[in-house]
Amino acid sequence: MRKIVFIEPNPPDFHIFTRMPLPRLGTVLLGTKLRQCGYEVKSYVESVGELDLKDVLSADLVGISTITSTSSRSYEIAKLVRKAGIPIFMGGPHVTYLPEEALQYADYVLRGEADDVIVDFIKALETGKGLDKIPGLSYFKDGSIKHNSTAPFCKDLDTLPAPDFSLISGMETENIRKLTIAPIMTSRGCPYDCSFCSVTGMFGQKYRFRSKERVIEELENHRKYGGDWVFFYDDNFCAHKKRTKELLSTMIEKRLTPKWTAQVRVEIAKDQELLDLMKKSNCHTVYIGLESINPQTLKLYNKQQSVEDITNCIRTLHKNGIRIHGMFVFGSDQDTTDTIAETVRFAKKNDLESVQFLILTPLPGTKCYRDLENEGRIISKDWSLYDAHHVVFEPRLMSYYELQSETMRATKEFYSLWQIARRAARLDLFNVGIKTYGHSLTKKWIKNNQYFVEYTRALTNAGKRIELAAKKTAEDVKEKFRQIELAGGVPGQSAGTPYNR
Repeated sequence: MRKIVFIEPNPPDFHIFTRMPLPRLGTVLLGTKLRQCGYEVKSYVESVGELDLKDVLSADLVGISTITSTSSRSYEIAKLVRKAGIPIFMGGPHVTYLPEEALQYADYVLRGEADDVIVDFIKALETGKGLDKIPGLSYFKDGSIKHNSTAPFCKDLDTLPAPDFSLISGMETENIRKLTIAPIMTSRGCPYDCSFCSVTGMFGQKYRFRSKERVIEELENHRKYGGDWVFFYDDNFCAHKKRTKELLSTMIEKRLTPKWTAQVRVEIAKDQELLDLMKKSNCHTVYIGLESINPQTLKLYNKQQSVEDITNCIRTLHKNGIRIHGMFVFGSDQDTTDTIAETVRFAKKNDLESVQFLILTPLPGTKCYRDLENEGRIISKDWSLYDAHHVVFEPRLMSYYELQSETMRATKEFYSLWQIARRAARLDLFNVGIKTYGHSLTKKWIKNNQYFVEYTRALTNAGKRIELAAKKTAEDVKEKFRQIELAGGVPGQSAGTPYNR
């Protein structure tokens, strides 16, 4: 086996981070390990650059990374690649929880963390022996699906290589400066277990972190390429405060202080020493799952924080000169349209720089999914709609239409021209830019998704389920395949016969 290609498909719709594409680190880390073992590896991250299907079809093996919202496109791409007789393996949260579904389109599924098994998996494919010994592997054997034992979590994150972003198409060495914001992982896992979050199922509740020496190495590499922004790609950057303080102190000591952002929880506001180090090390913005200002909803989400915690956190961070991107989730069984309206007022009153008003989404693998599935309240399993911007379940205290339209209205109100003018009057040019971008994106998103608003209206009026035609998530790739096929450039043409069945 010579050439291995990884693909990270585009999400089905644009969103608030569309302007700042960031590759997820999973395929980059796996590809780096394989490149170090002598394999020819290339990765296509569609948010960074266009998929070269002809090049993909020259591979000996193709791996596709999936989250729930990209799974529909992933499956369509997999079908085309397998039609050319090339074996497919898939990984990521969605297929970890639904491997049987994925095996309708792929030959293999690597469930959970694959860092410690990827090389052994490839060698087993090459020799045709040992697949039954690969932890976390799901595949067909003798006509039926076999699930090997669950793969253990990577215990020592320092054994992972620094991600080689040059293997991403469009970011080869001379173009690596295109990575304006470098993603750097310093930890995995989260000690909390919010009911709608799939992180703990994928990475566990035990908090594992890399040594500060390894993180510093990556910061130094990023500086070599002229990068001045870093996103710490942790689910909870400050989960272990002592360790975070040590890292930030070392960054300050070594003068490695690019502007940085990270995901944190409201608890950071209770530690002034931590806030001082964050500010001194050049923290620019933090992303916080505030989730709700409805105490009952916070309890349902198992968020383990209060409205008072949220308010104090916002006030304290602003006092320390740290910007906040607040994320709220509407649609719990305790939420009404009044909850949404009150949340908008709260966000404006507390002067949040930016927000995401999201719709509760029952992602496979979460308690939320299990509960709604058991209650028969999931109305669509068109996974391309599972992006936290579309209603895919039956709300309890609102109609489908109210939850969808009020969430849109809330976003439109927060990013209104009046809010932009307020920031301009204070000469806060950075946030004028943020809110102007949000205003433009919101208008575009609402226009493009009017069909879905009408669907929720019809669904509400009908008082029963009606089917929504699945979104066409991969028509561009299908057309490319057809053109290559017409030119006689598709190898194999195995008519989709599974590689290992």
